[in-house]
Amino acid sequence: MKVMILAAGLGTRLRPLTDLISKPMVPIVNKPVMAHIIELLKKLNFEEIIVNLHWYPEAIKNYFKDGAAFGVNIHYSYEDKLLGTAGGVKNAKDFFGNKTFLIMSGDALTDIDLKDLIKFHKQKNGLCTMVLTTVDEPSAYGVVILNEEKRITGFQEKPPQGKEKSKLANSGIYVFEPEIFNYIPNDEFYDFGADVFPQTVEENTPIYGYINSRYWNDVGSLSEYMRGNFDALNRKVEVNIPGTEISKNIWVGENCKVHEDVIMSPPICIGKNCIIEKDAKLFGPLIIGDETLIKERAVLYKGIKWGSGYIGKDASLIGAIIGESAEIGDQAHILENAVIGSESVIASGTIIHPSVKIMSQQIIDKNNHSY
Repeated sequence: MKVMILAAGLGTRLRPLTDLISKPMVPIVNKPVMAHIIELLKKLNFEEIIVNLHWYPEAIKNYFKDGAAFGVNIHYSYEDKLLGTAGGVKNAKDFFGNKTFLIMSGDALTDIDLKDLIKFHKQKNGLCTMVLTTVDEPSAYGVVILNEEKRITGFQEKPPQGKEKSKLANSGIYVFEPEIFNYIPNDEFYDFGADVFPQTVEENTPIYGYINSRYWNDVGSLSEYMRGNFDALNRKVEVNIPGTEISKNIWVGENCKVHEDVIMSPPICIGKNCIIEKDAKLFGPLIIGDETLIKERAVLYKGIKWGSGYIGKDASLIGAIIGESAEIGDQAHILENAVIGSESVIASGTIIHPSVKIMSQQIIDKNNHSY
């Protein structure tokens, strides 16, 4: 069965992390979230894949290439203008032939049992099967209403709290029969959730909901992005964490230099080619990206540091996210829920207060002025 991974979106809710990168490339335990999706597909023998592209397409193509390194065959469908979820699939129609096919979101973290999903779809014999996940806050999602046969009878888009008719969220994973293309116009922005599915329900065309009992995170916000990373560290989702597990729940990449006086409390994932200097203190859950320098006496707790760049002497990262190639000066302090965009420079002695977001490529002095 052929698969399409949707990877063309802008990821605006993850800014500033997606200022300079597409959402499928944001790292979960030091690997792009889309890499975890492809590893899941390969594990279950889904090997023919097409990926649609728009925002920073070359970054995706340069990382995944033709898929050989992952044991799959990857093709690409570029969208000069965004076509929406359904329009993007219609644009790649020729790839699928006249057979059943699978759609996966390239920016969500999951270990769903795809084999069981396909079995359910064949049993129901409908036009589409939509994967649904039970969520605690339906007001943040589009929720789906089912009857006793798991047939979809209606939708609510981000219902007000307490007014929801369901807690089953559309998870962006679908199995389609080729007749779905009859519902999608050519070369036009068209969305499954807003356009196609309401039409099928209105016309009484049978589409079904598969309730996913395994992990799913849409990585749709900065808080969900952090939670997805920490869930992976804590083994709540089945993914391959890179590096060698040197002790329980501490993974260290190749060619790292960690001083013997460094304190480490799990869970921690350290990328390859990192240098952790004397008396640094690392308290998990914590993720440090490839080629990062952590200087003497720096303290990192409950945070995510993307690759390259450095954390200066006596600096601290407490419950925050630091983007690619960012530089945090000596005695600077990045506090809870703050986000530092990629290629930014935080001067020595600066304090970045809780929940402050610094856009990418900014220079911030200790008076919090941006140049």
